[in-house]
Amino acid sequence: MTMQTVSLNRSYGGTQGVYKHASRATGTDMTFSVYVPPHQDGARLPVVWYLSGLTCTHANVTEKGEFRAACAELGLIFIAPDTSPRGADVPGDANNAYDFGLGAGFYVDATQEPYARNYRMWSYVTEELPQLVADQFPIDSGRQSILGHSMGGHGALTIALRHPDRYRAASAFAPIVAPSQVPWGIKALGGYLGDDKAVWRKHDAVALIEDGARFPELLVDQGDADNFLAEQLRPELLQNACAKAGIPLTLRHQPGYDHSYYFISTFMADHLRWHAARLKG
Repeated sequence: MTMQTVSLNRSYGGTQGVYKHASRATGTDMTFSVYVPPHQDGARLPVVWYLSGLTCTHANVTEKGEFRAACAELGLIFIAPDTSPRGADVPGDANNAYDFGLGAGFYVDATQEPYARNYRMWSYVTEELPQLVADQFPIDSGRQSILGHSMGGHGALTIALRHPDRYRAASAFAPIVAPSQVPWGIKALGGYLGDDKAVWRKHDAVALIEDGARFPELLVDQGDADNFLAEQLRPELLQNACAKAGIPLTLRHQPGYDHSYYFISTFMADHLRWHAARLKG
């Protein structure tokens, strides 16, 4: 697999790059960003995957996430994929809504038409992109972790729960913890996967835990001034599921913070230090 360099910028002694490649999984060109911190020649570095939320591209966290100083200090590679396939021939929401279709791939492999051909973000994020970056960057594939925001928090939690041997740490900012039970998720899972709710459970963190999935520990930050908290996010459902399953969950309610990158950037370095501690050795 080959990739094209879109841009390179020096930052905190490392390199922030944006890249594009032709994806087999989505049948489209896909753009992603990678920050590589300063390191010795020949070193292999741990990697943190970041999954973004509704309407976002790779650029939102790359430009607003304020992760580079911490990654440079901690020696972490930081990778941010896009949130959906894009292109003139890629179908979106019939009403151009923000919560389905373009910018809203929900990290699943769609089975329903007309989305099944392109909307294969689960395969892209868990298979194709990891293979590509492992060939192009100084990654230690044995030291990976994952985090995300909102829809991306949903993606990070479900991917970690289904691949507990791959990721040493998982955390989230304001995640959609139970998409089967909230409007955003019901629309997305139904639209991409059809009406069989048993299939939905494989892409629902709370349902996965109820069905036996386990992860060593989880960290979640949630702003208490988040407009989506009560209707779409419902972190108490994750808290209850983890308590019943015996999964250690650190759920921190942050007073006065909303759903934006002002919130994410405030606690990004804290999450990265938490990940780095679990990626050592």
